[in-house]
Amino acid sequence: MATGADVRDILELGGPEGDAASGTISKKDIINPDKKKSKKSSETLTFKRPEGMHREVYALLYSDKKDAPPLLPSDTGQGYRTVKAKLGSKKVRPWKWMPFTNPARKDGAMFFHWRRAAEEGKDYPFARFNKTVQVPVYSEQEYQLYLHDDAWTKAETDHLFDLSRRFDLRFVVIHDRYDHQQFKKRSVEDLKERYYHICAKLANVRAVPGTDLKIPVFDAGHERRRKEQLERLYNRTPEQVAEEEYLLQELRKIEARKKEREKRSQDLQKLITAADTTAEQRRTERKAPKKKLPQKKEAEKPAVPETAGIKFPDFKSAGVTLRSQRMKLPSSVGQKKIKALEQMLLELGVELSPTPTEELVHMFNELRSDLVLLYELKQACANCEYELQMLRHRHEALARAGVLGGPATPASGPAPTPAEPAVPEPGLGPDPNKDTIIDVVGAPLTPNSRKRRESASSSSSVKKAKKP
Repeated sequence: MATGADVRDILELGGPEGDAASGTISKKDIINPDKKKSKKSSETLTFKRPEGMHREVYALLYSDKKDAPPLLPSDTGQGYRTVKAKLGSKKVRPWKWMPFTNPARKDGAMFFHWRRAAEEGKDYPFARFNKTVQVPVYSEQEYQLYLHDDAWTKAETDHLFDLSRRFDLRFVVIHDRYDHQQFKKRSVEDLKERYYHICAKLANVRAVPGTDLKIPVFDAGHERRRKEQLERLYNRTPEQVAEEEYLLQELRKIEARKKEREKRSQDLQKLITAADTTAEQRRTERKAPKKKLPQKKEAEKPAVPETAGIKFPDFKSAGVTLRSQRMKLPSSVGQKKIKALEQMLLELGVELSPTPTEELVHMFNELRSDLVLLYELKQACANCEYELQMLRHRHEALARAGVLGGPATPASGPAPTPAEPAVPEPGLGPDPNKDTIIDVVGAPLTPNSRKRRESASSSSSVKKAKKP
């Protein structure tokens, strides 16, 4: 007895297709209803690349779309694949070998080129790029009335304007082609000055009243000075170039020292202002009665700069806090200042952590703020004394060497009054006494000198603390 599978095998029907053709619903139809149930099986012909043929050459002969290679090269933006050229059915426009003349030429030369037959008889398209300079033309009467010059003859002026029209105001070429044998020898600046002077005269004479004039102006003196300066700059010797570079470096150093000096003076002025403001506030607080002042008067008090002493944090709106936290130094205070502050407190016999009552906390914080301000003022004073001493030694050394304008004096004699330094002659190269240049700004303090000075001050404070 034949089964359904035998019947499908005889009819050459597959399992899923046979179920679909017979109308029965299988399990796969319920799970994957959108999946295509029929697959087209088509045999694809594959061509194997012959041996010895490069891949690029084989790609020109065969593609994935089985298209034949194009007959003509074509350009497309669809990718790297080339498509066939689309050849239209219209007739090709005929071209013709025809003669033409260039209007820019005055000799009437005849040339030939390929051109479309429809454009026969038209002007040469590139003739519009022939731009010429409009050189003014003057009459004999105008020359005698307005343009006459004793240093120039009319024949020489006519020769200049003829060359100007010929070479389109290229004055270097005009100067090269100028007839210096027949006429007086002239420079390029002389030729320019004469030409633009005549143009300005003719513009003034021929101008219509009430119109704005565009008169060309040429400053021959400025042009001569410019070329002379450029020639001097070009003809400098290597020694002069080295001297100029050295002077520029020295100028940069002086400017850098000046900026640093100004910055230090500003910082010092801030410290002095802060000290004066703090002292004034303390004096006012002592004289004033202990009454609650209105908020307006408190706002009118001059604010102490941030660089003055220590700025302690405010714990008014921080909730419940310990009073001892108000004596904690902020993180903005460096370790060096903290050590110096502890040393000064020990010298004064003050405890480093007193009992944090309300009055003691306030007074202890004010004391430490004043001590830090005093420490900064001492540092600034030491820096100024060091700079003053260094400048004094430099002045004495220059006075002994005789660089200050007077004769050399012995070390024991009085120092002469400072005068202007001697200026070296140009072209002699850098001065051998480079180190003896007067610097009125002062040299910057090196880190080593600051460390030595700070160590000396700290050692002196330790000695004071050891004394009974």
